Order: sequence, then C-alpha cells, then structure tokens
Amino acid sequence: MATSRSDRSSLRKDGAPFRRLLIANRGEIAVRIIRACRELGIESVATYSDADADALHVRMADRSERIGPAPAADSYLSIEALIAAAVRADAEAVHPGYGFLSENATFARAVEDAGLAFVGPPPATLQSLGDKLAARRAVAAAGVPIVPGLMVPLVADGDGSVPRADLPGIGFPALLKAAAGGGGRGMRRVDNRAELEGALAAAAREALAAFGDGTIYLERLISPARHVEVQLLGDRHGSLAVLGERECSVQRRHQKLVEESPSPAVDPGLRAELAASARQVAATVAFHSAATVEFLVDADGGHYFLEMNTRLQVEHGVTELVYGLDLVAWQIRVAAGEHLSESVMAAAPLGHAIEARVYAEDPHRAFAPVSGRVTSWRMPDGPGVRVDAGVTADTPLPVEYDPLLAKLMVHAADRPAAVVRLRRALDETAVGGVQTDLSFLRWLVDEPAFVSGAYDTGLIDNRWGEGPALTDEQRSLAAEVARQARERPARSAAAGTVAAPLPESGWQQIARREAVGRRQPE
Repeated sequence: MATSRSDRSSLRKDGAPFRRLLIANRGEIAVRIIRACRELGIESVATYSDADADALHVRMADRSERIGPAPAADSYLSIEALIAAAVRADAEAVHPGYGFLSENATFARAVEDAGLAFVGPPPATLQSLGDKLAARRAVAAAGVPIVPGLMVPLVADGDGSVPRADLPGIGFPALLKAAAGGGGRGMRRVDNRAELEGALAAAAREALAAFGDGTIYLERLISPARHVEVQLLGDRHGSLAVLGERECSVQRRHQKLVEESPSPAVDPGLRAELAASARQVAATVAFHSAATVEFLVDADGGHYFLEMNTRLQVEHGVTELVYGLDLVAWQIRVAAGEHLSESVMAAAPLGHAIEARVYAEDPHRAFAPVSGRVTSWRMPDGPGVRVDAGVTADTPLPVEYDPLLAKLMVHAADRPAAVVRLRRALDETAVGGVQTDLSFLRWLVDEPAFVSGAYDTGLIDNRWGEGPALTDEQRSLAAEVARQARERPARSAAAGTVAAPLPESGWQQIARREAVGRRQPE
C-alpha cells in the first residue's frame, strides 16, 4: 500500500514539491512534464503501453512502468493499471497531462484514495464540470452569458422523433453536443428539423462510444464566431491568476490546429469582460490548478460561455511564452500545496506567440489521420522558436493514439513579426515517412485572412476545404525540388562523396502527392 504524502515529505529533495511523480500519459505532453520535473528536482516515472516501449518519453524519464497492451482502454485509460504502476514506483503524485483520464473524477479519486496527490482540481470539481449541462446551468445562474440552447438532454420519443416542445426558441442551424465530453466527438451540425432525428441518433452513438454516456443537448449555432479561451491558474489558498486569452479559431472537425495569444480579435474592453466572466465561472466550483474557460465571440463582440476545461491545454505553451511562466511546474507546485507567487499574480503579457500543431494526417483528404513510421525528422531552431515533440526519427506511429507529432511555437514582439517567424520556422521543418499537415500550415501563413487576423472558426471550411489547387508556379517548384533531391546522390557519387540522406521537404511531399494523385485519381 502506498504511504501518505505526509509520511513521504522527509524523502523529498531540498525544495522539490514531490520526490517522485508518475505521468499518466504519453507523447509530447509526457516529455513536457518530464522536463518540468527535472527543473523542480522531481524524479519522473513514465508509463507506457506495449506500443510505446521505446517511445521518447520512456527513454527520457528517470524510470518507467509498463501499464498494458497497445489499446488505450487496456493501458492509458486503465485506472487500475495506472494506480498499480504508481504504487510500484512509490510515487507521491500523478500528473494526468491532457486527454485520456485528465478530467476523469473517478481516476482523480482513485489517485487520492491511494494516498497520492492528483495534479489537477479536486474530484468533486471534475465531476461537476464533467457534465456540461450541469455546468451550463451553474454558469448561467452565476450571470455569465451562455450560448442559447437546452438546459436538459434532448430526448427522442419511442418512434425516434423529437417533440417540438423540446426546442423552444433555439432555431436552426443548431449544434448537437455531447454532455459528457468534447473534442468534437458527439457533435453534429443540424440545418433544419428534418435532419434532427438522424443526427441525434448518430451523435448519441458517437458520444456513448467515446465517453460511455450518450446524453446529447442542443445549442444555437453562432456563426460567424471566434473561439477564444481564458487561461486560469489557481492555488489551494484562494488565489486565482488570469493569464490572458488565446485565439483557437483555426479548427477542423471542431478540433484546434493553430492557436495564438493574445487574440487579434480581442480589444482591452472585451479582454476585461472575458476575464471577469472566467472568474465568475471559476467561482462556481472549488477550483485549483490550471484550467481554461472557453467562449464563443460573435461578430458584434458578444461572448458566450462554452465550457471550463479543468486540465492543461495542448496550447498552454503560447501562454507560457507570452507570460514567461511554466504552467506545468506551477500545476505541480499547487498540487503540493504551495501558494502562487507574487510574480505569477502580477505577470503581464509581452509580445505575441503562435502555435502550429504538426499532425500525422492528410489535409488534402479531410485531415484524415495516417499511421506509419517517421523516417526523418527536422525541426526548426533559432530565436523565438520552441518545439514540443514526442517523436524522433525512426519512430513508429501507433494507430491507437492521437496523431499529434509536435507543437511548433514562435514568440515575437508583435503579431506581424510572429507570423513571419512562424513562416520561417515552417520552412525549416521537414518530416519524412508519413503524411503530415505541413502543406496546410505553410498555406495558412500566407492566407490573407490569417495574416490579417480577420478570421473565424469557418476559415478551414470556407478557404481551404480539401486544399486549394496548386498554381502552375507551385507545381513547377515542387517538381524542381523533387528532381534535385533525386539527382543529389548521383552528383555526390560523381564527386567521390557520400550524400547523407535529408528529410523530405514540404515541396517534395507536394510533388509526391501530385504524382500519386495523377496515377490514382479520386
């Protein structure tokens, strides 16, 4: 049986919040937590499935624990396996990262029952906010604007039809949403009543499969809109820091691809309103740790509460760059009972940061995820560039997990400079062996709507679709780059040298895709 935290305090290194911490996650977020642990003087324990036995996070950690076979349900989602690993490792704390069990109240309670600290909010808070309908009711009662919609589940009659009385004043288009989760799963757009019954059945099935709960509710679809979230950091002693906002409107399938801070759509007045609403939302629960409050902002500048995520966000790094803080380290410190420092409470933003997510997915085929093996890997460097990655060259990509490869972040004095820096960084980035979304990201940094900052959540659907057709000049450039790459070994041999293999460039990827497209028309 694990000993209590108080029994372990004498075992900690000087000044370290904990002696040893288990990471109940994988990939780049596990690597990120390991780095924070190193700076805090904490031993890190990686967890891994059979598919991740040689993963980067396993190699970087101080020690590791196997938690099961490749399927997430048998490993990273197995509460029993994770608790057993924490006990075997004699850990004092568990960090859930994001995704998987990060917002699971049952897991948080199991961690605490084992005598360990959960790096996140209390289980009761996770439970109350995990039900999005209950959260809507609580937030509305606190006076925060919410998206107009139902406060109770949408339920079909025995014949599958939805009673008209269930839809007072919502209208169409509308959005079906899962009450038990997010990430775009269980979400369906409905443009008229005739579509409602079929969409409700499909959304319920997807939500049940993803979250074990098929409860669905309906909201008005606000369009055009921008997705803006406010970063919070709170301690166990009542201090709450509001660390600005992030723009998250570049999305596919209701999931984010590019984020930036501050939002180009938020002026000082709206920023103050968003911060005040975020504080009101946080006050509805017993909250500590890192969290975000997410809003939709309409064309007139009105804002509406979407949800509160009681965990670290994928895009936390842009806030870290702008505010000069380590949110992961502060999560761990808060879990150990530390007060937020005066420097955190007084932190002020400096400059502008943008994050581009590099995924193993095909943006020319509806961003469909792909699998395979990363054969070559070149990430950018230089002033104002940060890369959080969970893979290296010769890394297999298991089909069981999210296809996120890396988060490429830039920081500069202002937004125009940050866009230029991101363009440069993407030009230095190359991934070989698997299809990625780099062609989309390179398109994005030249897209006028993004460059100007005047974009919304419809950017990808309206401007990219399945990907814009290449111009003749772009096709010629791609073909020339590919030709030079093919001839490089021959030139080296003629010169009596050996050409080291280079990662495939973005233009080579485009040329290869064009050739495949000509051979296999769709």
